[in-house]
Amino acid sequence: MTQTVVLIPAYNEEDLIADTVRAASGIPGVSDILVIDDGSKDETANRAEEAGARVIRLGRNRGKGAALNAGLAETKADIILILDADLGSSAGEASRLLEPILRGEADMSIAVMKTPTGHRGGFGCVLKLSKWAVKKYGGANVSAPLSGQRAIRRRVLEEIGGFAEGFGVETALTIDALRRGYRLVEIELPLTHRYTGRDWRGFVHRFRQFVDILKVVWRRPGKEF
Repeated sequence: MTQTVVLIPAYNEEDLIADTVRAASGIPGVSDILVIDDGSKDETANRAEEAGARVIRLGRNRGKGAALNAGLAETKADIILILDADLGSSAGEASRLLEPILRGEADMSIAVMKTPTGHRGGFGCVLKLSKWAVKKYGGANVSAPLSGQRAIRRRVLEEIGGFAEGFGVETALTIDALRRGYRLVEIELPLTHRYTGRDWRGFVHRFRQFVDILKVVWRRPGKEF
């Protein structure tokens, strides 16, 4: 019987983590929900446990990739569903990511999330870089290569050696899966979460993403498309 586990990396998400866990608990076929508390300074871990999740506490903030690898090491499930901690009650919509994998039509599914009307985020530089990298080194046009909402067959992660470190984790995952011939699909879903704004924190976050994606490209020489 195919088992599905939900991995939720979380850092200082005490306000939404419980809603996210409860919504994810309602996804059919999910056997376990693992919240990886990435060195939070607030009540994220406690609120996740109260909502019914199994919590892995990291002693310090190690980044999303390291958190996901810590969660992956704690499960033998066949399908890994990755969700952001701030999805809240919309997390249940991620059930549709499992459908093409369970039908044998894909090895990884990626959620495409619409940006709310009137939202002013960054200038698109990080997304453009990620799209370019995926096309150049993975050979495919992917509209949401930065999306953190994904369902993946375990064997894909085992073959590529798990999750990359830093903020380039999604770009690296997309490229590595494509280069090994795995099938990817994108699904538009009504998921909602916080969007990074045009304040100093937002620009610092995007700069770190940009640098980490450049590292992904640098570390993947060889075949280009």
